[in-house]
Amino acid sequence: MLDISLDAARRGAEVVRAATAQREKLVWETKGHSDFVSEVDKASEREIDGIIKRRLPQAIVLGEELSPTAIAGKGIVVIADPLDGTTNFLHGYPEYSVSVAIARNGILCAGVVLNVARGEEFTATKGGGAFLNGKRIRVSNLREPGRALIGTGFPFKNIEKLPRYLEQFSLVMRGTAGIRRAGSAALDLSNVACGRFDAFWELVLAPWDVAAGILMVLEAGGIVTDLDGNQAELQAGSFVAGNPAMHAWLLQTVRRANMSKGKTE
Repeated sequence: MLDISLDAARRGAEVVRAATAQREKLVWETKGHSDFVSEVDKASEREIDGIIKRRLPQAIVLGEELSPTAIAGKGIVVIADPLDGTTNFLHGYPEYSVSVAIARNGILCAGVVLNVARGEEFTATKGGGAFLNGKRIRVSNLREPGRALIGTGFPFKNIEKLPRYLEQFSLVMRGTAGIRRAGSAALDLSNVACGRFDAFWELVLAPWDVAAGILMVLEAGGIVTDLDGNQAELQAGSFVAGNPAMHAWLLQTVRRANMSKGKTE
C-alpha cells in the first residue's frame, strides 16, 4: 500500500512543482471565506486518481476535489489531498504539500506527505514506523511546556469558532516557547512526527487534511485525539497531537479554554 501511496503522491507533486513558475497565470476559484482552489489542485487530483484507478481499482478515492464518501466500514479507501496549502502555493510561500493515505476496513495502513517545495518525503505504515526521506523519525521527548514549540491552524472556514480558538491560543501562547501557523495541517502533523513541533492543535479539519499526518504521528510514537481526549477519528474535525507529555498538556490547556467559555468542542 505504501508504494501505491508514494507513487500517487509523487505524481501529484510533479504537477504542483511544474506549475510553480506559472503561479501568477493560474485561475483561482473561491470555495468560501479565505478558501481557494486552483486548476493545479484539480490537475494534481486527476493524476492521483489515475494512479489509484490503475493500481488499486477496487478502492474508493476520497479527496478534497472529489465527492466524499464514508471512510469507516469495509473495503479500501484512499484519502488524498492534492494540494494542502493552496493559498501558500498561490503566493509562493513554500509551505504546501501533497498527501495520500490508504485505509483498509476503516483503519489507516499507509500514509505519505510530500513537502513539495523542500523536497521532503514523509512516509508511514501501520506497525512499520514513520520516516523522513528514508530515515526513521520520532516525536520529541520534551516535557516542559515552557520550552515547547507548538503548531496550529486558524479556523478560517468556520469564522464563528474564532473567539473560542483565540481563547485557546492565548492560554497556549502564555505557557509555551512559541506557536507557529504554517498553513498545511498535513505538514504540521509531519513536523510533530519528526520532532520539529512538540505538539499541534487545530479546529475544523477535513479527513483529507489529516489522514496521512495522523498515521505519521502515531507511528513516530506520538498521540492524536479529538478535543475530548478520545481516539482520533478522521471525521472528528478538531485534533490535538503531540509527544505523550505535550499532548497531555496541550489537551488540558485547550479544554480549559473551552470550559472558561462555558463550551466544549
